[in-house]
Amino acid sequence: MVSKIECVDLTKSYQGDGVETTAVHKLNLCFKRNEFTSVIGRSGSGKSTLLSLLGTLDRPTKGKILYDGEEIGAKSHRRLADFRFEQVGFVFQQFHLLPTLNVLENVLTPLFGRKVSYHKHMRAKEVLDYVDLQDKTTALPSQLSGGQQQRVAIARAIIHKPSWLLVDEPTGNLDSIASERIFNLLKQLHQDDGCGVIFVTHESNLAARTERIITMQDGCVIKDQVGVPL
Repeated sequence: MVSKIECVDLTKSYQGDGVETTAVHKLNLCFKRNEFTSVIGRSGSGKSTLLSLLGTLDRPTKGKILYDGEEIGAKSHRRLADFRFEQVGFVFQQFHLLPTLNVLENVLTPLFGRKVSYHKHMRAKEVLDYVDLQDKTTALPSQLSGGQQQRVAIARAIIHKPSWLLVDEPTGNLDSIASERIFNLLKQLHQDDGCGVIFVTHESNLAARTERIITMQDGCVIKDQVGVPL
């Protein structure tokens, strides 16, 4: 399992209408799998762009990303897809569940067309039990609350046993009770499975309870501080 991710002069710019916008500017950061890290900042500060780059959903304009010293930018699209499957799980603010599939089927989607060493359906039921949705396997997303849908999304993100969980505003659409449950579930995953968690959020009260807090502004890191032990 990959134990650290390094960003070296990481930069991402976009071109539009003849204007260049830099979303991430020369970041030099190291994320360790044994840390639960939050990334905070205003909208447009570069948080989500950073997460997309770390998860190889987007490629940097300049600089590089190293997973345990291996630069991943030169990999082909197919090899990057395999790399993501082996190393990274994603959770987003929007749940991105397929409305015509039931809960069990949604959790299984990352394994479609993949050969794995474990029994797929048993693994899906195992992660649904972990997120306390073992009684919802046949339900459709429309029959679930927002908090339940996000727990399905988390189960889907961890079914392939990733080294890293990249989480983008997972509580943004939830009430305070559901938000607390999702945050505690992420902490428990970090402790039980040893996966590195990088948690992008607007909620400073949740960020304050993570082991490391990175604050971004205008594509730059303006503060990198120690939080609280989990």
